[in-house]
Amino acid sequence: MTTNTELSFSTSPAGRFLFLGGRLAVDFANSILASSGGDGALKDWEGLVAFLQQAGIVSGRRAGELHRLEQSDLGAVDALLQRALRLRESLREAFAARVEGNSVERVLVEPVNQLLRITEGHDELVQEQGEWKLQFIAREGSLEWLLAAIARSAAEILAEGADAPLRKCANPNCVLYFYDTSRTGQRRWCSMAVCGNRSKVAAFSRRHTPRRKTTSA
Repeated sequence: MTTNTELSFSTSPAGRFLFLGGRLAVDFANSILASSGGDGALKDWEGLVAFLQQAGIVSGRRAGELHRLEQSDLGAVDALLQRALRLRESLREAFAARVEGNSVERVLVEPVNQLLRITEGHDELVQEQGEWKLQFIAREGSLEWLLAAIARSAAEILAEGADAPLRKCANPNCVLYFYDTSRTGQRRWCSMAVCGNRSKVAAFSRRHTPRRKTTSA
């Protein structure tokens, strides 16, 4: 799938991912695009480890260990990367179906179920910015646990069915999804600072561009 490289979030450091989706699984589905406009998108082991660290799934120390794993166990690294990429592809297709009002096919849910079956963990209250939230803590039994929290997040969204406030950015050139937690439930843009502002500028330009007069032959 190709991305629109014109969508650039200059407010974030290059190579960082766009955590605008409102849910971990949505941010993971959006990882086909990074703040650099696509250059840092999740497409290899380095990108996967970067996403996991930026999402708070692994610490900096653990990220360093995972980077070194590419040299010591390339087979395991490649297997997890391919599983992650298949999960992302399935999530994007599932989210697209949900946004369009269609049912989500079983084949798209299976990658999520596979991870839920093989990963163990527990729910735990963790404090974030002075507030408590429920977070899934996976047990570090195998590399698959790295994707456990993403799978759990995806399962929660898909289980909401048609009631899930899942949206696609109103910019037709944007590939990002978001989970609408706005007070009014009328959020339209992945980011008001980028896509929303561009829409306003384009609308202003259309309103203030003189129309050419047509002449009859």
